[in-house]
Amino acid sequence: MPLVTQHWQELEQKYYMRTFNRQPVVLVRGQGARVWDEEGNSYLDMVAGLAVNVLGHCHPAVVEAITRQAGQLIHTTNLYYTTPQLELAELLIENSCADRIFFANSGAEANEGAIKLARKWGHLQRDGAYGVITVSNSFHGRTLATLAATGQPKYHKPFAPMPDGFSSVEFNDLEALKAATTPQTCAVMLEVIQGESGVHPADHDYLVGVRRWCDEQGLLLILDEIQTGLGRTGKFLSFEHHGIEPDVFTLAKGLAGGVPIGAFLAKEACCVLTAGDHGSTFGGGPLACAAGVATIRTIFEENLAGHSAEIGEYLLSQLRALQAKHDVIEEIRGLGLMVAFDLKVESAPKVVAEALKRGLILNPTGPNTVRMVPPLIIDKAEVDEAIATIDSILESL
Repeated sequence: MPLVTQHWQELEQKYYMRTFNRQPVVLVRGQGARVWDEEGNSYLDMVAGLAVNVLGHCHPAVVEAITRQAGQLIHTTNLYYTTPQLELAELLIENSCADRIFFANSGAEANEGAIKLARKWGHLQRDGAYGVITVSNSFHGRTLATLAATGQPKYHKPFAPMPDGFSSVEFNDLEALKAATTPQTCAVMLEVIQGESGVHPADHDYLVGVRRWCDEQGLLLILDEIQTGLGRTGKFLSFEHHGIEPDVFTLAKGLAGGVPIGAFLAKEACCVLTAGDHGSTFGGGPLACAAGVATIRTIFEENLAGHSAEIGEYLLSQLRALQAKHDVIEEIRGLGLMVAFDLKVESAPKVVAEALKRGLILNPTGPNTVRMVPPLIIDKAEVDEAIATIDSILESL
């Protein structure tokens, strides 16, 4: 029996677990930096599926790769070789500091794998050490282990007790991290720019100091590049801005242009996992990896990291002009196409809701903060359109 379109929201309320506060639109189509709802209304997407649609919606290279692969081989198992997986592995390893890779299905799984790798390494190299130091306001995923690694107690309380082995210190405070290091510590896990908390960058000297401290103490440095990687900040990987290299880093979100995938990558010296230590039924499957190959090749061929740097700076300049015009904007932060602004009043959800009514998709990361992580293909005209809409909304605050 066919479903009547006006019932979609009612069906969600009836059948879906109440874990999302959804916006009141049903999206049915996307192209480039825009999406359309079931009534034909168009929206400029400045969130890109939470930094996932790095090439925009339905990019021809991704669509062609998925279509071709779906007609050849959708799924097998990691007990056999598949060519898209190895092609994507080669692309990522040859364009990063890593030596080996493992594919998963999401950012949480990638971070979980990195934690497992660090713990086994600690067992072998640090006399059984298993502790991981993370920082305040971080976000690493929603499995129990990655939730424990997330430095936000509000996420812990409903699921206490948290798994043992994680401690959290203040972000950008090197002395606090040093003080938290014990003989039981095996790794430090950070985001170069904290995304979920509202685009908060790590200080350059802090990151350099953390790398030096890990070297001095014999700890692994794990960098979570799930939101910051793949050209978003103006470099292929955000740690490249700081002249450091992690021992382990994680990727997900935009890695396959909208198809679920995750990965953790590591240097040879800490690749201690052996047969049976880790696995995944779907991780690195042909369909996702074919989309990943198309996505990464397009990022490099079209120099989208460079484009992100250019358009991101233009977006920041336009936001600064808005700040000069509207006293309600308190602070602007960003690098490349990872940008947020804080309001002096707790009106971010109101701004986002009003923007949606006017055909613009934004993201509130708190009562005061509006985040933008648009497709890397966005152009200046689309930035101008977004800024004009935000301008008109701020007039009424």
